[in-house]
Amino acid sequence: MTRVFRTAAVIGAGTIGLSWTALFAAHGLTVRVSDPREDLAEAVTEALEQYAPHLAVRGLDVTGIADRVRIAADVTAAVRDADVVQENGPERAGFKKDLFATLAREAPAHALLLSSSSAIPSTAFTGELADEDAARVLIGHPFNPPHLVPLVEIVPGERTGADAVQAALDFYTSVGRTPVVERKEIPGFVGNRLQNALAREAVHLVDQGVVTPEDLDKVVTNSLGLRWATVGPFLGSHLGGGPGGYRHLVAHIGASMQATGAVGGTPPPTGERQERLIEAVEKAYGSSTYSELTETRDRRQLAVLAALDSTEREEN
Repeated sequence: MTRVFRTAAVIGAGTIGLSWTALFAAHGLTVRVSDPREDLAEAVTEALEQYAPHLAVRGLDVTGIADRVRIAADVTAAVRDADVVQENGPERAGFKKDLFATLAREAPAHALLLSSSSAIPSTAFTGELADEDAARVLIGHPFNPPHLVPLVEIVPGERTGADAVQAALDFYTSVGRTPVVERKEIPGFVGNRLQNALAREAVHLVDQGVVTPEDLDKVVTNSLGLRWATVGPFLGSHLGGGPGGYRHLVAHIGASMQATGAVGGTPPPTGERQERLIEAVEKAYGSSTYSELTETRDRRQLAVLAALDSTEREEN
């Protein structure tokens, strides 16, 4: 049975927590916010005023959004009747261990316990929880700012229950996010590891005098950034191979790509590993024709370019 989410507790009101608060409230949830900062009420008010217009642009009714947000006296008060808890505390396993012990004790037994952790898997801080409590803890890692960027990485811990994973999928979908369940715990998860790999290479290229920081940003925003915004790395490469797809691309330029060396210490796959990867891409995208996929890509690409052109005209 699909759960109903009416009340959310946001624990930690930094940049991420305030963004979550606005998003949840805009989707009609009652939100209780807890943070020891002395200016909590003012920070929440300012965030709602800043983010409400963004959410309205996305088609949400933000009328009375502030009326759905409450400042909680402490963590216990925030989670007392919550259906879902979104934790946004410091990236320290010891801190999260103590906090989640409190959350598990004080929140209703049905409440999902989610962490915005950007690097620490939940298994690292749930070891002392009872099985029934560890079963409802999992990572719900957003990208900043979460009220605008759709991705949420759902990362189950070793003892997370399948029902909790499904409930997290349902919850994040209900507030307009795009959740992706990751099958293994890994430090940094997927998004940050990709981001860090690209960042390391960008720093290396600038440090070696190959390109200036400004021109490197132009390279990304006028090529890879546009492509990945519409189709992502694997579908982009699949289409880069023409009608022959990813298999043709690997056969055609695979050797030259490998000659550039491993980026971030990660060697490119060869042999059986390469064949498994090709088959995985073909399974993911083989049900659509090359012309169908390119039509979708190009339509999205034109939409992104039109939006950027419009924004540039407004700025100038």
